Amino acid sequence: MKGTSLATVALALLISIHATTSAQPSVKPASSAAVVYAAVGPHLTQYDLDVSRASLEKRNTVTLPANVQEAVMHPSGRHLYVAWSNRGASYGAGGAAAHEGRHGVTAFSVSASGMLAASGSSIMLRSRPIHVTTDITGAHLLVAYNDPSGVSVHHIQGDGTIGAEVQPQSPLDSGIYAHHVRVLPSNKAVVLVTRGNGPTASTPEDPGALKVFTFESGVLRNKGSIAPAGGYGFQARHIDFHPSKPWAFLTLERQNRISVFRIENDSLGSAPLFSKTTLAAPDNIRAGQTTSTIHVHPNGRSVYVGNRASATTDVQGTAVSVGGENTIAVFSIDQRTGEPTLIQTADTRGFHPRTFAIDSSGRVLVVGNLTPLAVRDEHGGRTVPAGLSVFTIGNDGKLSFARKYDIEVDQAAGRSLFWIGMASLH
Repeated sequence: MKGTSLATVALALLISIHATTSAQPSVKPASSAAVVYAAVGPHLTQYDLDVSRASLEKRNTVTLPANVQEAVMHPSGRHLYVAWSNRGASYGAGGAAAHEGRHGVTAFSVSASGMLAASGSSIMLRSRPIHVTTDITGAHLLVAYNDPSGVSVHHIQGDGTIGAEVQPQSPLDSGIYAHHVRVLPSNKAVVLVTRGNGPTASTPEDPGALKVFTFESGVLRNKGSIAPAGGYGFQARHIDFHPSKPWAFLTLERQNRISVFRIENDSLGSAPLFSKTTLAAPDNIRAGQTTSTIHVHPNGRSVYVGNRASATTDVQGTAVSVGGENTIAVFSIDQRTGEPTLIQTADTRGFHPRTFAIDSSGRVLVVGNLTPLAVRDEHGGRTVPAGLSVFTIGNDGKLSFARKYDIEVDQAAGRSLFWIGMASLH
């Protein structure tokens, strides 16, 4: 694969690195610029973000061998790892590609001049990589797989290229449908978030769980399984950590809830400290309403959750939205207890906000609205495009809409706005 240059400099993806200190949480020095990456199918495009103006400017695009699933930045900011696959939900209404499955991770190096170039050969993976992360020191790359559920660990070599896989010493308890993998701030344990599956007309519910492994020199060992009520009604999706307190914040996909777990003994408590709805109208849940990802603000005083709804009904041959909440739920965090309190649900001006990111200064949040969708209005109907919605973040953590950039996608061909991430320019 040829790498196309991206005009970036030292990058630090907020979705991947979360440090823990004994002092009060802080944010990085304010920057007037940052980078947003937005993946449509196999194309990963750079948008320069002016933080002070909350505006985007499209720059360059690099093309991966198949649809982008996730990406993560090395803690040094000198290497970007992009996971891709020609299978799975990223192909949307078009389904999986018809040819044989191909899955991998491509490493990119970031030069001092800001050029992004493929670094070494892409590594091939055994199945679709649904999430990737690094450990805290940047010595290892971790990959989560949804089907079959699992996790792998790979050495990161001194030049940033991906090395050999680190084999576990015994089989791992990987649950059902892994969706997210994160390394605890201590760097001594790993949490694999396994979603399970909701019940259907012909199949029972598969329970979800948080699978915890010890982590030493890249080697994973089973440590525990956290599954309140046996994992039923516990469709765990994504997890994030407070920057200075021993709290983990988890989204429950089908339950439309946020749960808080205490971090203790390089693991998590057996039951949540708190569990709250993410919806403004929890008594009026529409078909297909679920949560998506979660991010704690860099200052630790707020936490944000995506609410998504893109179910449709047929209206004279057109698939039209049935309604629901496509919002970012904003919670304030009690700094004594970790309790989240819902203070806002901000309309994203689009449908299915699967991913979003916050800049390192904590002043701007950008949402990726995955798909276009038809809606009915007083004029009869219109289509709301996919796109990037930009919000400013107030001192109280609340969001103010700045602008939206429509993006052309082709859902039928499996090219939706599937993932976005953000990095600061320094």
